[in-house]
Amino acid sequence: MMADNITWSDWLDYSKEQISKTPQESGVYMMHAAMKILYIGNSDNLRQTILESLNDNCTKDARRFRYSAIINHEEIKTQLLKEYQEKHDGKLPKCMESA
Repeated sequence: MMADNITWSDWLDYSKEQISKTPQESGVYMMHAAMKILYIGNSDNLRQTILESLNDNCTKDARRFRYSAIINHEEIKTQLLKEYQEKHDGKLPKCMESA
């Protein structure tokens, strides 16, 4: 599966209430604030990982998130980051710059 064929959830409010409805499955996710992508991540358990991100110094400022439950999440995250960098002069999302 290619990154441009992913079926994403709607953009959801970055709140415990919305995150608690996220499936406990593997997949990829994105977070944004002020229409700028802050983070692109992947996980074996989307709900747990996104809940934990509420305590992160950078991603706690996110306003919305979306996810896609998929098996090959490592590969898709790599593709999403590559696409992001191609559109943004080689830069990574804000919360990934020091990673």
